[in-house]
Amino acid sequence: MPRNLSVADIAEFQERLCDAAERMFAEHGAEAVTIRQLAAAVGVSPMTPYRYFKDKQAILAAVRARAFDRHAEVLERAYAGAPSERRAGALAEAYIRFALDNPEAYKLMFDICQPDEADHPDLLRAGERARRTMTLHLEDEIAAGRLSGEPLFIAHVYWAAMHGAIMLAFAGKLAPGLDVRSLIGSILATLDRGTLAGGPPRLLPETFDAADLSLAG
Repeated sequence: MPRNLSVADIAEFQERLCDAAERMFAEHGAEAVTIRQLAAAVGVSPMTPYRYFKDKQAILAAVRARAFDRHAEVLERAYAGAPSERRAGALAEAYIRFALDNPEAYKLMFDICQPDEADHPDLLRAGERARRTMTLHLEDEIAAGRLSGEPLFIAHVYWAAMHGAIMLAFAGKLAPGLDVRSLIGSILATLDRGTLAGGPPRLLPETFDAADLSLAG
């Protein structure tokens, strides 16, 4: 790496390369994209990216880590900015908005062909941070005695519901006219009603309304 590059210079180029990689990987698939194509996209020689990343897998891991961090930041802000009775709805809305506003990043985060996270510590850290944000409000409810159960398991139930609907929308598999946000709102409300059957209190507040998640918003 050239000696005259500052830390800021390095970070700026890595961001540019990750921006290009995020778009290209999402549009064409990681296997179809080469280092040469990424270099051309940011206007540098084919060997330049190797000064900053070991190989294409390292670039892809960096892109995914960045996306997971952005995802976690959005959810953390939603958690911090909502009163306790509205946190579940605020987190759900923030999750959906991130996915629909950042489809390329979201698709890469959950692509079925993932590298071994053990080989990419920053990706492992970012993924754990994102998962952690989905249990925060559930742990609050358990600590307050309003909910019993394993927060990680409960979080995965709701996560799977949201993620499934989002991926169906991205794949163009929703029926014409079916609004993905309203669909998710209905799914979460149905899951919430199920938690009332014989036991735990509500996981979503009464004020959570599918209308709050309209595409117009």
